[in-house]
Amino acid sequence: MELHDENSFKIRSYQSALNALERGDADIMNLSESDLSKIPGVGKRILEAIRSLKETESFAQLDQLIEKTPQGILEVLQIKGLGPKKVKTLWEELGITSTHELMEACQSGKVAKIKGFGEKTQETIIQNLEFKASNAGKWLYADIEEVIDSLTHKLSEQLAETELDAVGEFARKMEIISKAEWLISSENLASVKKSLKTLPEFAIDLSQSSPFCFRGKMKELDLNFAIHFCSKQDFPRKKYALSASPLHLQSFLTEKETIADQLLKNGFKDDGEFFNQNNLQFIPIEMREGLDEILLAKESKIPDLLEEQDLKGILHNHSTYSDGKHSLRQMAEYCKELGYEYLGISDHSRTASYAGGLEIEKVLKQHEEINALNQELAPFKIFKGIESDILGDGSLDYPDEILAKFDFIVSSVHSILNMDVTRATNRLLTAIQNPYTTILGHPTGRLLLRREGYPIDHKAIIDACADHEVVIEINANPWRLDLDWRWVRYAMEKGVKLAINPDAHEMEGYRDMKYGVLVGRKGGLTKEMTLNALNREEISTYFENRKNKIKINS
Repeated sequence: MELHDENSFKIRSYQSALNALERGDADIMNLSESDLSKIPGVGKRILEAIRSLKETESFAQLDQLIEKTPQGILEVLQIKGLGPKKVKTLWEELGITSTHELMEACQSGKVAKIKGFGEKTQETIIQNLEFKASNAGKWLYADIEEVIDSLTHKLSEQLAETELDAVGEFARKMEIISKAEWLISSENLASVKKSLKTLPEFAIDLSQSSPFCFRGKMKELDLNFAIHFCSKQDFPRKKYALSASPLHLQSFLTEKETIADQLLKNGFKDDGEFFNQNNLQFIPIEMREGLDEILLAKESKIPDLLEEQDLKGILHNHSTYSDGKHSLRQMAEYCKELGYEYLGISDHSRTASYAGGLEIEKVLKQHEEINALNQELAPFKIFKGIESDILGDGSLDYPDEILAKFDFIVSSVHSILNMDVTRATNRLLTAIQNPYTTILGHPTGRLLLRREGYPIDHKAIIDACADHEVVIEINANPWRLDLDWRWVRYAMEKGVKLAINPDAHEMEGYRDMKYGVLVGRKGGLTKEMTLNALNREEISTYFENRKNKIKINS
């Protein structure tokens, strides 16, 4: 509607209705028209649209708008930093109707010459187009997990007398999956291949395939696949080789021999026997990434990795006080129902007005409700937190007397994401030095497959967190998974605790905790170095000691 200069009042009415519907608990497709009409913002026009959506999965005005919009324009609208007004200008002034045309116009310098754009905007568009192109055909692990698990089960059932497993990136639980891979062993591979060719899930590309591997695309997904074949005798060796990263396979066991060399030499029945043969401690599959896991295994220093059941509470969550979908009570009761001992509520702070950030009077009101709920839900406890915006200069957006009222503070960046590495790092360093910062939230602000994080000097940030006893978050939202697992080991070496947080904006968001644990394990995270593996009493003491330290030093 914005793209086509529709009436601004109509646009606001749709946005208002959308906001109200998204905050509700029920599926709008299951609500009666009577119930829908009671929702603020849902008038006659919106009701008609929902009725039509239920019947036809679309509605008249949407169809009309799509009909007069080139398909490529919808793709251009997905490019970060381009709102409807800018897209409309590009369309009208340069005739751009696709991302390909947009890239050509940027590279020729035409976009920079348009009023309201300029060289910097043009360069940003190029970077975002390149980022989008480089991630085409890739999926988040969380989005593809159920599909691959289900297909693995189906293959196991349909291909009788085979040994079968998912391998590759999925086996190592990589945060992004660029290819689905399986390994199949059988005494009758000809029959297996014949059966695979009949399965509707796979579009096999024979030009890319060989007697040892079928390759192609999964039909329902824009995702490449590879199905590898081997004899039953070779299955353990091939499974190890296809599940580990190339860097792990190239890691030296001795001065002259790599893991890959040993795999070719020795027969073994499973991974455990292979590690025993080579005098190595067992290395979990998710850690086989070619970092320093071989050295650790030689010295029997692979730690007991964090398990989901080690977590006693959930910090960094949002309620309807800011932009959450569920009330404080609902978030707390569901957290308790899942078996956790405590909940940290950390709604957005006042600078985040776009997300209903809390003005001071709203903070005080929330604290009153938390006090009442804590009496009612005891021994379960709600800790008073806030996700305080880190401003451009690194300061937090409440005065000290308000910051002092919280049990803990998650300090996060949400704005001005285009700083260079020096400015971005200094901004975080200033926030870390603030005595009220308890946890550094999603350190780079990245959204996997959507936008790159802002550049930071990770070592400098981790070192500062060590100096100031600040915890670093592993944001468990599958789009973030930030801190990246590749920096977990360094943080642990520096004595920096990590917190697995879902950044939940609704009750179901708690389910994302598992993905935070998965990436923590990839980095070697242990229970001892995880803040919210502390039980209720231990974390109460932890927060209280930090607050007392601030009082002493102030």
